[in-house]
Amino acid sequence: MTGARWPVRGAWLLTGLLTLAAAGAGLSFPEIYGRVVPAELLPGAISQDLMSVVAGAALTVLAFAARPGRPKLQLAALGILGYLFYAYGIYSIERAYNSFYLAYLAVFALSFWGLVYGTLAFRAEQPERARLPKWVRILSGSGSLLQPLIFYPLWIAMLLPLMRSHEQIDSLYSVFILDLCFIMPAFLILAVSTFQGHWPGLVFTPALFLLGFTLIFSLALGELFKPSFNLPVSPVSLWSSLGLSTLFLVLGAVHLWKLDLGAARPAAPGNFQTRHAGAVGGRDR
Repeated sequence: MTGARWPVRGAWLLTGLLTLAAAGAGLSFPEIYGRVVPAELLPGAISQDLMSVVAGAALTVLAFAARPGRPKLQLAALGILGYLFYAYGIYSIERAYNSFYLAYLAVFALSFWGLVYGTLAFRAEQPERARLPKWVRILSGSGSLLQPLIFYPLWIAMLLPLMRSHEQIDSLYSVFILDLCFIMPAFLILAVSTFQGHWPGLVFTPALFLLGFTLIFSLALGELFKPSFNLPVSPVSLWSSLGLSTLFLVLGAVHLWKLDLGAARPAAPGNFQTRHAGAVGGRDR
């Protein structure tokens, strides 16, 4: 295995450090959200910053730890980048124009391009060799379908009245954009790919489960922070978020544990075509 090279890991390091700075500032000085985040959403901003500090620290560590021979650490990094793309996509799209807004834009952009380049770079790991037991494929594929089945109907049902009334809401419209255009399609595509036993689903689904865990666990933390802001806790939201985030954590851990990425065999010079044909030919065995 080639492992993530330093141009890729250097981008992880920069993303992680910027995240630590931006999220750490939000935790240390929550007043920076005073005029850009509605009061009822402040617990969510604090919980997101807390999760982002953990994510930024983890990504910084992975920038050094994902050495050759550790491709599963690359998948963990992709999951964290997916979370940061979503979290800082919210701040960017919702126009959180405080003193750290440029840092939010930087993390949003770096995490997106880190996902694109990191996914392409993973081709060097010969992912066509990936193997996963059938029962894990069925379990992971079913778990991946859960998000679209829940949130496509829920968000569309919330959008239809706004479309009829031509109303423009002032906050959380970013969630509709990010979920309906990016996150739900990703879950749906990888679910189908996993059921079919194709390598994109087998390889990248754990990263998507990690993204789902971090996003939804952040919602649970937000409920726990509400009493500090004199807001009532919603037991339904708290326990459903805890349950769904735990499910994604377990699914991701089992999938990653059982995932066999194979061993890359060095090819003789000029023999790439034979090697590639052999990898593809053994994909579905």
